[in-house]
Amino acid sequence: MSNKHGRRGFFKEALSQILQPVAEILEKPDPAIVEMPAAMLLRPPGALPEEEFLEKCLRCGNCVKNCPAEAILPLESDDPGLMQTPYINPTLQPCVICDSLACMYVCPSGALQSVFAEDIAMGIAVFTADTCLRSKEITCTYCVDSCPIGEDAITFSPTGLVEVLTPGCTGCGVCQHVCPTSPKSIVIEPLR
Repeated sequence: MSNKHGRRGFFKEALSQILQPVAEILEKPDPAIVEMPAAMLLRPPGALPEEEFLEKCLRCGNCVKNCPAEAILPLESDDPGLMQTPYINPTLQPCVICDSLACMYVCPSGALQSVFAEDIAMGIAVFTADTCLRSKEITCTYCVDSCPIGEDAITFSPTGLVEVLTPGCTGCGVCQHVCPTSPKSIVIEPLR
């Protein structure tokens, strides 16, 4: 009898260990629909200043549907003023500043204005040395190697740490996307 109870206990424990990670994944919110403070929302390229953007945006979804990188998402929010407005979460998928810049051209309201690729300024990359692998003497070059702008936007300082060059950074979020640390050692702060 005790042997049978032991087997039952063993299988119960094994099943619990298998299902626990699954339960944790299911409990985690979808990062695409996590509530974000309005001040931290990264808008698509060519977006008007936030207040004006919110007034003009029709929430039509044209920019979302036409983004070839699938970087633009409709915001899920309890705030009706923000609900369904387009934003970019670079951790999920950064803006790649595509050749077509389709999001700007399909916007019927003018909430997204047409600008040249070199004039795009969605945000600025902000580097945190404390969490960066390079500050722990681990050679990591993902953010610098992956930047579509290159050394005009991000480079290494003479001390070997990451240095963001404000005039060149578009705020596309590629650096944030590829950063392997948690929390991210480089994140995009929207320009406001």
